[in-house]
Amino acid sequence: MRNIGPKSAAWLRQVGLKTPEDLIEAGPLEAFMRIKRAGFKPSLNLLYSLEGALRDCHWQEVPEARRAELVAAAEEAIAGLPPPRNRPPAGPVTTTVMQDEPDAD
Repeated sequence: MRNIGPKSAAWLRQVGLKTPEDLIEAGPLEAFMRIKRAGFKPSLNLLYSLEGALRDCHWQEVPEARRAELVAAAEEAIAGLPPPRNRPPAGPVTTTVMQDEPDAD
């Protein structure tokens, strides 16, 4: 299928999506989430690639509105995943700014 490279194809096979029909039945979001739940670290480009494969277009040609819809659905689904085992859930990102202290001469 279009947009599906060797690494993506291997991930899909490992989560039980072995044929184009399997991918069609699952849909791009479910396929993406299966890969994520399996412990792989797919980027959003995979989500767009899966959608493009089903539309038979290059992943960059997926309409912006559809991309936004997919991202919102993926973020919602990812939020429902349990935290990784043996690791605390990620905390908020903070920035520390170090300032030079003035010389006390």
